[in-house]
Parts: sequence; C-alpha cells; structure tokens
Amino acid sequence: MRLAIGATYALAAAVVRADDASAAEAEPSTSTSVAKPTFTPTKLKAPFLEQFTDDWEDRWKPSHAKKDVKADDEEWAYVGTWSVEEPSVLKGMEGDKGLVIKDKAAHHAISAKFPKAIDNKDNTLVVQYEVKLQDGLECGGAYMKLLQDNAALHAEEFSNASPYIIMFGPDKCGATNKVHFIFRHKNPKTGEYEEKHLKNPPMARIVKTTSLYTLIVKPDNSFEIKIDGESTRNGTLLEDFTPSVNPEKEIDDPNDKKPEDWVDEARIADPDAKKPEDWDEDAPFEIVDEEATKPEDWLEDEPTTIPDPEAEKPEDWDDEEDGDWIAPTVPNPKCEEASGCGKWEPPMKKNPAWKGKWTPEFIDNPAYKGVWAPQKIANPDYFEDTTPAQKDILFDNIYIGHSIADAEKLKAETFDPKHAAEKADEEANKPKVEDSPKSPSDLVFKEDPVRYFVPEVAGGLGVIAVTIFALLASLVLGSGAAPSIEQVKAQARIGQGRCC
Repeated sequence: MRLAIGATYALAAAVVRADDASAAEAEPSTSTSVAKPTFTPTKLKAPFLEQFTDDWEDRWKPSHAKKDVKADDEEWAYVGTWSVEEPSVLKGMEGDKGLVIKDKAAHHAISAKFPKAIDNKDNTLVVQYEVKLQDGLECGGAYMKLLQDNAALHAEEFSNASPYIIMFGPDKCGATNKVHFIFRHKNPKTGEYEEKHLKNPPMARIVKTTSLYTLIVKPDNSFEIKIDGESTRNGTLLEDFTPSVNPEKEIDDPNDKKPEDWVDEARIADPDAKKPEDWDEDAPFEIVDEEATKPEDWLEDEPTTIPDPEAEKPEDWDDEEDGDWIAPTVPNPKCEEASGCGKWEPPMKKNPAWKGKWTPEFIDNPAYKGVWAPQKIANPDYFEDTTPAQKDILFDNIYIGHSIADAEKLKAETFDPKHAAEKADEEANKPKVEDSPKSPSDLVFKEDPVRYFVPEVAGGLGVIAVTIFALLASLVLGSGAAPSIEQVKAQARIGQGRCC
C-alpha cells in the first residue's frame, strides 16, 4: 500500500511582476521574539500518520512520470524537488519540519508506502493535514487526493492521470475560493465512475499561518468538514452533492417522438372575430391642431439666424481665390426674446380617430395539447445506493485513519500550540502603521502605474496545484453494491496536480 503526494507548479501563459518597494519598507526594523513550543514526535498510532521526521526519505520516493495534459502538445515531467525543512515564515514550533515544494515552474510528485492495507468497511474515515502557504496563494490548490486502488501503479509512475476516489482541500483562483470535497462514485450497474461535487463548499483560509483541514466521513453517509478545528460544513453524501448519487427512477423515452399533428399553440386568433365597419386603418396617427393660434409676440418677418455682426473678414482672405467672404451666422437674439421667428405653422396633435391596424383578439386554442415531452420509462441504469503553482507550500502532520479522537489529539499536540505561537509572532512583528505598504488607493499613477491599476500583479501571477493522494477504496461505505473487502483494501497514494 502506498501513499503518494504529487505537486504541480506551472506559470501562467503571461506572468507579470512589479517591483514592490513598499513591501521592503513594510518589514519592521527589529523583530520581537515569541516563545515557541518544541516539537516532540507523537505517540499516536494510525493507519497512516506522517510528521516528516529525519527518516522521511526512507518512506518517500519521487515520481518521474510525465504529466498527462490532453489539451497541450507539450510534455510535462515531474522534475520539481522536495525538501523537508522548518517553515521560513512565522515558525510556530521549534524543530517542527514539513514537506515543502521548492521549485517554481516545475511539476512535483512524491509517494510513500502505507504500513498496511486500510479497511474502511463500517469505519469512520478521517483525513486531516496541515497546510502552510508561506508564499501566499494567488491561483492554485493545496488539496488531497485519495487514489483508487491500482496494484500496477508504481511510485515513479503515478501522475495527475492516476484515478482517484476522493479529492479534498483548499483551492483558490480569481473569484473562486473553496474547499473541495469531490468523490468519484462507481455506478454498480454500469461500472462507470462519476465525479460528485459538494454543493456550497466552505471558503478556504488563505493565510500564512498554518491551517488545519479535516474531513470526516461516517458509515451512515454523513460528513463534516472542519477548518482549524471549527466545523464549516456538514451534510450527507446522498443529498449534498451534484450530480446526485442515486439516478432518477424514470427517464425520458429516447425512442418517443412528437406526433406530427401535435398542436403547440396555446392561444390562437379568434376565427369568428370581424373588423368593425367604422374601423379606419388608414387614419393618420397625428393631425394638425386646428384650434392652435399663433402667439401674439411671434416675429414672422424675422429670420431665425442672422450674420454675425462682430465677424470680420480675415486679413489673408483672397476673394479671387477664396470667393466672396460671407460672415458666419448666429442665432437671432430677437427670437430668443419672443415665442419664435419665421413662418408660423400650427403644431400636430394625436388623432383621436386613430385606431391602427385591426387584429382579431386571441382566445384559448381548443386543440392545444400542452408542451410536448417524451413519455417516461423505467431507468435501466437506476439503482438506490443507501450507503454510497506556487512554491513554499508546506505539508505537515498528515493523519489518515478511523479515529476522530486521535485526530483531535494530534491537533492538540501540534496544530494548537503551533498556531497560537504563529499568531503571536504575526501580531508582535506586524508592520508599524507608518511603515505599512501603500494601498492601491494611496498610489499615484506616476509612482507605480502597474500596481495602480492591478495591485495583485505585484506578487506575480501563477498557476499551482497541490494534491495529496491517499487510500480510499469506497467512499460510500457499507453499500450493498459497494466493492468487496478485498477491493476496499486499497493501495493509497497522495498526489499533487492542478484539479485533475
């Protein structure tokens, strides 16, 4: 049994960077020392528990497979390097090390064997791990994938194309910010796998302190997602995922066709309606207002415009070449003081006799049969399953097992004291007010035109995916149609790759 981690970091098609001088100015001149706890390896036991101690290289082997990208002719190999080291940002515990992605623009993959097979039948599944986004997260993920059992898959061959059963963890890109929970469910009739996506997933926490992500799936098909020990989403595998685990009992008959004489019109023109004899379709919409009278101050003999009395012929005007010079016209000032100038004509008004083109009224169609739809037939595939690329991302304290209590104990031993120290360190060493970086609204365009319009490019644009693959033979636990115990004893791998 093998646990595998794969990571991918790929720069976007066009990476833009802007030198941010204010970031350097924001660093405090002196740092305040905060007391930190010291790492002690846990004595807890679990089917898989990794704290990346000094002997980690005895368990973990990198992959050298080529990344499968169907839409891209370019072949990507997993050439990125890994390191186990202490955090470079906001270290919260002395001697505590984690697995770190080291290279930009490189794809990473690494795996480790499980000590023994995991049997999830009638057991609660707990997946918990720490993520530390030391360099932030602009566009990418740091999620875990639980791979499908595959005896033929070797450590050096696993990739983003390796089939998985569960995907869980944070993902952010642009307006998207969520904690994935996706599982691939096997249809017991067709044998095909289909992805089921959690509806309304919680938001990921994009911070530089350590975040703890926990997924709990129980034998009754209920689940719970926790972030930093706080419950953020719970529900059931049968009701809170799309598409639904259980298909519709009936489907449209694919062989049913709409009859040729089917009437689709719900309303029709009244065939018995007749145009009234006094209906004049030729009557104009407007007529001259015969009752209108010319205003007393109307200046009928005055033009609306007059030559500009202040205009003068230009000195360089040549009548022989340019023609006779004519002064430009301006509005007649006398007209501005009166109701108007020039010939007076009565205005138009709406014709009271106008009715427009006559059309018959519409009535309910007595032949209307309604909106046609194919008849329903029993679904032959129906079943009812009641038991269904940024660097410096650090992974630590991975727990995969069946004990919620042990996962909580590991949290208390590692995450709780570490996170408290990180928060204290962050608070003690945050920039002073006068040294804080300028916000985009404070920038002057000439100072930094790039950050003025697009402040986020100061940190760079990138695409990253981190997935950790581990074992889960059947997510929908205890199903009568689920795989056998031998199938459930899966070979687990953890992997990292952009959402697939």
